[in-house]
Amino acid sequence: AAFRQELVLLLIVVPTSFALEISRLEQVMLVLSVVFILFTEIINTAIETVVDRIGLEINPLSGLAKDLGSAAVSVSLLLTLCTWGLILL
Repeated sequence: AAFRQELVLLLIVVPTSFALEISRLEQVMLVLSVVFILFTEIINTAIETVVDRIGLEINPLSGLAKDLGSAAVSVSLLLTLCTWGLILL
């Protein structure tokens, strides 16, 4: 579900980046920042799938792996917000 939402975000920001009066480098930075969100979401899903495949019992290391994957997605979202904010301001 999160990946689909982020994919919709990408489909919105790509045309938006063309409509803005910014340089090509800035445009590429805006689009790549959203692609980076998709990338980290894929990695996060892979981590969660592997952890679940190993076992569904509660384990602190499994929880840590899932938390760190989610943190990576959060950092990528923050990076995208900062990139868009700095370029648009």
